[in-house]
Amino acid sequence: MLSDIKAIFARSSATILQDAAGAAALVLMLVVALNLSAPI
Repeated sequence: MLSDIKAIFARSSATILQDAAGAAALVLMLVVALNLSAPI
């Protein structure tokens, strides 16, 4: 199981980093959108 995960990460390390950056951007946009709609 652990060797499978290591093999997957070795094959697609560049796309995993891109996916993580995309997920972080989505979380950031969600936080900003929720803060913009907060009452002052």
